[in-house]
Amino acid sequence: MRTHPTSPTGQDPARLLGGGLTHPGALTLAPTVAITYGTYDLFHIGHVNLFRRIKERYDVLVVAVSTDEFNAVKGKRSAVSYADRIEMVRACRYVDLAIPESDWGQKERDIVQYDADAMVRGSDWTGHFDTLAHLCEVVYLPRTEGVSSTDLKSHIKGESR
Repeated sequence: MRTHPTSPTGQDPARLLGGGLTHPGALTLAPTVAITYGTYDLFHIGHVNLFRRIKERYDVLVVAVSTDEFNAVKGKRSAVSYADRIEMVRACRYVDLAIPESDWGQKERDIVQYDADAMVRGSDWTGHFDTLAHLCEVVYLPRTEGVSSTDLKSHIKGESR
């Protein structure tokens, strides 16, 4: 459990569960928060599985969805607009909050702003975000085999896998 310097109990009062202290001197543990990032183009079962696996480990899931403008900076072009992608992510029952991802430096700011316990990505990103370990736990979860937005786009275009 992390402590919060502005609270007499050492906890962030905004994160207390159950409406706060149940009786004088009692502590309520703060929920654990995980954050993840992605484009989530052609939303598919791999995305749902990632979100479900994160929610099995953490209480609150914040999902940052790359904007179309940020994807252009990264050299990517989505088949589905940002507005539609973020609404699909918001509709997923495992997601507590969906936010825009608009620049490279945002991850560090978000981890601090949302008081994240973990930054979680799929195993295809293993090692890429280890530099964030000074801010929170960095976790790489297994990908869902046989499905990706890239594969789906190829299939739709009629290309073989």
